[in-house]
Amino acid sequence: MSRKTATASNAVISVVAASPETIAAENQMNRKVELKRSDIKACNSSDYQLAARSILPKPLYEYLASGTDDEQTLSENEAAFKTWYLRPRVMRSVGSISTTTTLFGQHLSMPVFISPAGVHALCDEAGECASARACGRAGTLFGLSQHATRSIEQVAKATQGGTNLWYQSYILKDRDMTLRLVRRAADAGYQGVFLTVDSVRFGYREADARNGFNALPPPHRLVNYDEEVARKTPGSRKKWLAPEASVVDKSKIYGGEEDAWDQNTEQLFEQNPTWEDVRWLKKEGCHDLPLIVKGIMTAEDAVEAVKAGADGVMVSNHGGRGLDGALAAIDALPEVVEAVGGKVPILLDGGIRRGTDVLKALALGATAVGIGKPVFFALAVGGENAVANLLDMLRRETEAAMAICGCETVSDIGRSFVTRHPNGGGRVGHYVRSKL
Repeated sequence: MSRKTATASNAVISVVAASPETIAAENQMNRKVELKRSDIKACNSSDYQLAARSILPKPLYEYLASGTDDEQTLSENEAAFKTWYLRPRVMRSVGSISTTTTLFGQHLSMPVFISPAGVHALCDEAGECASARACGRAGTLFGLSQHATRSIEQVAKATQGGTNLWYQSYILKDRDMTLRLVRRAADAGYQGVFLTVDSVRFGYREADARNGFNALPPPHRLVNYDEEVARKTPGSRKKWLAPEASVVDKSKIYGGEEDAWDQNTEQLFEQNPTWEDVRWLKKEGCHDLPLIVKGIMTAEDAVEAVKAGADGVMVSNHGGRGLDGALAAIDALPEVVEAVGGKVPILLDGGIRRGTDVLKALALGATAVGIGKPVFFALAVGGENAVANLLDMLRRETEAAMAICGCETVSDIGRSFVTRHPNGGGRVGHYVRSKL
């Protein structure tokens, strides 16, 4: 039987922005974190995870760190990079190394960005505003999740035009709300849209069930939904609204009957999607904004996404939090690259921890890569400054790896720079959860 959090399950959706009372409560919740931030020195992304584990409450840490079922895919996302080996070239000009790149004409200081992932305020009181500002300081892209704890408009205001913001959308049963959210992002100056397509259901996360993490802890809110519920009028539904959407109890997203909190949000999502939904969102919501379909793991789906009008595809298994037993993202990348044939950019997230990982992904055909879990751990340890440091570490590591491999620019990186071990070495070992 699942454990309930009465305060959360009885919540009424009404909050539009973070009130002073909310911020004060979050400050109290984060006091333990603040006390320990000053004495932590991180030299790589894993240092932040180790530090966060000592700071965060166990249920919250395991919510962030865990995956589904046996966590095979979670483990292999990171470990699979070790089965790809770099082939450095020497005696090449690398005196003017540049990690800069472009995506749909948008300048990025490096081929690394923050992937959309929800509820940043669980780790820092400024939430997604802090992460987005860190991206602005680093000169790269920030993806805002539909399940953010700071609204589309709040993040745009906090960054003051200094960050390349993209919005992440789901196809909801309430199609009218789906459109309104995307249009709000466009109106707020966001430069592109990620459409996540791998989450009609969430995988079962045993860590959350064991820890009783079946509700979003108060006072945190999914504020984009809050504002939409407040705005909605009875006559606003259009033909794309599924009949069952009118009876969805959105209060359950704060604490429903499932053992794990994320599973309580499943009721919002369209569970009978088709590729026609991609065409619809591109035409009705995105217009001139680039649309990247996120959650592609096979050649077949990559082809379908491009046929449906996607401007790009993103190889992702939801950070090992969806289907356990799926390939690691880096191992799914080659078939997607081959199937797309250079028609559109290909992004990837899942398992990126080092600059060498970035280089391997680009050598296998990715245009840029996203990071997720490390952002939460850095936020917990040092807020915006730690996230900025995390991004800078990855930039410096990528720059060094490029130089040692003989690549002066990102465009120099190609398939010849990566290989499998000739003796079949580098096999993925057994995953031990206590190593998290």
